[in-house]
Amino acid sequence: MTETETVPADPGDRAGDAAIHVEGVSKRYGSRQALDGVSLHVARGEFFGLLGPNGAGKTTLVEIMEGLRRADAGTVGVLGASPWPRDAALLPRLGVQTQSSAFFVRLTAQEHLATVAALYGTGRAAVERTLRAVALTEQRDTRVEDLSGGQRQRLAIASALVHDPELIFLDEPTAALDPQARRDLWNVLRALKEAGRTIVYTTHHLDEAEALCDRVAILVDGRVAALDSPRGLVGAAGAATSVLLPPDRMTVAQAQEVEGVDRAVLSGGSLVLETRVSGKVMSALDALGGLDGVQTRTATLEDVYLKLTSPAADGTRHTPQTPQTPQTPQTPDREHQT
Repeated sequence: MTETETVPADPGDRAGDAAIHVEGVSKRYGSRQALDGVSLHVARGEFFGLLGPNGAGKTTLVEIMEGLRRADAGTVGVLGASPWPRDAALLPRLGVQTQSSAFFVRLTAQEHLATVAALYGTGRAAVERTLRAVALTEQRDTRVEDLSGGQRQRLAIASALVHDPELIFLDEPTAALDPQARRDLWNVLRALKEAGRTIVYTTHHLDEAEALCDRVAILVDGRVAALDSPRGLVGAAGAATSVLLPPDRMTVAQAQEVEGVDRAVLSGGSLVLETRVSGKVMSALDALGGLDGVQTRTATLEDVYLKLTSPAADGTRHTPQTPQTPQTPQTPDREHQT
């Protein structure tokens, strides 16, 4: 096992208990191997994140789970049924928000959602309930073309929810949103999680995945590079903590001599000390002149992600060997999107 590999307990270990069961799935497009033996399980009620760089295979995997593509090899179960060939009985149990959602832009938000609901035979009460759930009640009579970007994203999610699906696929729902709109949408997503929805979530915002997801799978080159809770991945990676000091506190050479410091550099207007024993370093700094102006930055999911997906000096990636036991999250990517 490599330093970044984790083999966590899988809450959806048994196919019958899982909302999604993927075993040994592969997919090739010509000479390109988009997915290479992916296995994962998503438990019912889980908020599950699929992460990876562009071209990692995320979208291909999601489209296979949604029944839009057929895997070349392996088995896929979604809510106890096979998504391929297209299963008309399964489709109403799924909610899908794509990265580029289509709208009836000349309709109001309420009219648009009512049109979507009618396609599923869902009544008007569900429309009003869903508008409230995504905080769009005040915009119900606003034309879609006049909604803000964040409001359109909430309407896209509402379109995926209005028929009360058991399993929801959300593809980059906060893409292109400003920070406040992102945080507002986080509240909507947290409410969905608290309501017990099963959510499969793709995003490039690592802070988002860390804040929202129960578990995440990081896909690299069509294979699962790591799978665990965000906290578990960060802990297993053993990433260093950064201690930030005002640059006039000491020189880089002096900082390097502090017991427990692995590396010291000047960066972003601060003297940055990297350490895996932050308590020892903080005690030493306190003894050397106090802790005024000293800040710490603990390792994050982004640190783990970059370690797994960034090329090493020899051009290879820091990717662990594929585990022999069935993994939980593995995510492929859509060919022309992330």
